[in-house]
Amino acid sequence: MKPLLGWWEQLTGARCPGCGAPLSQPLLCSSCRAALVPRHLPHFVYLGDYKRLSRLPKAIKYRGQRQLAHYLGELLALGVRQAEWGLDGVTAVPTLPHRQLQRGYNQAELLAQALAQTLKVPYQRVLQRAAWDRSQTQKTLYQRLQLAETTFQPTRRIKGLWLLVDDVVTTGTTFLRARKALLEAGAAKVYGAAIAVKSPHDLSRYSL
Repeated sequence: MKPLLGWWEQLTGARCPGCGAPLSQPLLCSSCRAALVPRHLPHFVYLGDYKRLSRLPKAIKYRGQRQLAHYLGELLALGVRQAEWGLDGVTAVPTLPHRQLQRGYNQAELLAQALAQTLKVPYQRVLQRAAWDRSQTQKTLYQRLQLAETTFQPTRRIKGLWLLVDDVVTTGTTFLRARKALLEAGAAKVYGAAIAVKSPHDLSRYSL
């Protein structure tokens, strides 16, 4: 008979989305929970290294684990609260429309909404992926998709201090371009938050 420690796995057959280990409790194993510690840069909060946590955003994105997104959003909120940024609003990096249609949600938005709810700060959709225009007609489909991945347009005017949330930051290109669009929309400052960061050094390329 399996030990009592594995009762949750016996009941559900579930495995940890962070590492694949059998679950002895809901959502995440003890090891992955221990790895999720809010980390602070002067302008950014994240929960850990991308190599260690890369399976978590994938579980939200591809396996529909919305409850996990809510949990991680709450953890990010703890780190943001510690930073004492005095935010006026929270928004998320938008995904491409066809991807949101396929999944039924934007994983970054799930994180941002949970974070905003925990902090009692308004959440708003401020950005959209830029539409193709005539200047792109000579580009290949691949080039158009690449451009759409990192080009953003504001949908409204904003002001004050804002938090921009994404699921992961790898090279930093997407985050930096989305941040630029928020500044162009009227934000005085834009801070950031994500589950995982591949290279914190990449985020040092901009200053507030």
